[in-house]
Amino acid sequence: MPRTNVTVTAATAVVLSVVLAGCGGGGGGDDAAAKGPVTVEYWSWDEAKLVQPVADKFNATHDDIRIKVVKQADNPGTAANLRNVVASGKGVPCLVKNFGEVPGLAGEGLLQDVTDEMKPYVGEGGKGGKGVYNEASLPSAQAGGRYYSVPIGYQPSFMVVNRKVYDTYGVAVPKTWDEVITAGKELKKHGVYVMNLAGEDPSTLVNLVQQAGGSWYRADGDTWKVDFLSPESLKAGEVVQQLVDNGLVANQTYMDRPALINYFDSGKMVSLPTQAWQLGNYELNYKKSLGDWEPVDLPQFPDAAEFTAPAHGTALLVPKGCAHPKEAVEAGVWMATTKEGIDAGYQSDTKQYVWPGAVQDPSPWVDSVVPEKLFGPRKSEARPVILKAVKGAKDTWTVGPNYSGVFSELQDQWAKIVTKKITVRQALTHLQKFTVDDLKSKNINVEG
Repeated sequence: MPRTNVTVTAATAVVLSVVLAGCGGGGGGDDAAAKGPVTVEYWSWDEAKLVQPVADKFNATHDDIRIKVVKQADNPGTAANLRNVVASGKGVPCLVKNFGEVPGLAGEGLLQDVTDEMKPYVGEGGKGGKGVYNEASLPSAQAGGRYYSVPIGYQPSFMVVNRKVYDTYGVAVPKTWDEVITAGKELKKHGVYVMNLAGEDPSTLVNLVQQAGGSWYRADGDTWKVDFLSPESLKAGEVVQQLVDNGLVANQTYMDRPALINYFDSGKMVSLPTQAWQLGNYELNYKKSLGDWEPVDLPQFPDAAEFTAPAHGTALLVPKGCAHPKEAVEAGVWMATTKEGIDAGYQSDTKQYVWPGAVQDPSPWVDSVVPEKLFGPRKSEARPVILKAVKGAKDTWTVGPNYSGVFSELQDQWAKIVTKKITVRQALTHLQKFTVDDLKSKNINVEG
């Protein structure tokens, strides 16, 4: 949103909707209760088969609240529609599938503070522990330590490797990032790449920074502290740099999905950091390598004090102007954390549940995300690998108020990294200046 002749602090940027929470919408109250059940309008662009059965189950088991699913066309369309209704103060929904990072959307004035409504579900001090959520699912729903959305969880991160190719060339499956580089050098001798780094997708670098315990932003009072050159960031960058410098990675684009899957299936690239939701797609599309893959723990940094899998979840947004935030939170929490809610999302055609990434113990649902044929005789190894990723999940990632623009710049820099036009350190140095200058131009307090 435009800011003219005013200094906007970091705190203001992430909690703007607190000030405006009382404006527009009103609050349900006794009159609404007297007229019957409260309706929580839920905007999502997911297929109806994914969301409607869950809403139907909620409605069948609750007398005082009803969920009304309103289908949206897509992610950009939802964003545009929400901005329009929040600006007008009319027709504001109470739950919206997330289309961006919560701090930026809260700073834009689109969301309202639901910290008080979340307290019964997130434990002492709103930080998890004794609540219904696992700890790693909570940070992505917050801005400035306050909740502006309902956490619905994260996907556990692990790796799948083409074990047949590894064994063919006598290469040990790597357990650390140093060993990934060593394995890559051996595999290269046989015309095989150890990993794929698509030129438009810098997620590998972002995930490595998180796994190292770092973040490029940190909120300190009313100031944003920016550090793209932290020890954690440089440690992550060094892994990427060695993979690129030694020519150990393919650069197959994600823009042509069928071609990408065919490449993964070919045996020319043999290690895929992945998440649970992607396994079914591999099973459906692999032809040559079906049964050759093995699930393994995500490689660690050699000096890691404990096993860590990066996690950054998502949430259901609660827009500014929602008339029933308490009921919206109750409905969102039920969908994400109760057995009834999770079970209602079972897909009989794929025989899978939507991954229950918000709950403390997802073990009852793990087996449904493991395909029958992808791992061949190693199928039983998937369950402990996935549960270890859940237990080791950490979300250290803080998203700054200008992250959307910074991420676009990161994509441009990443394309230059993987094509050896610049080094990772040069890119990080550029992003440091870019981010600080951009925050200053928006009159946001920043150090870095």
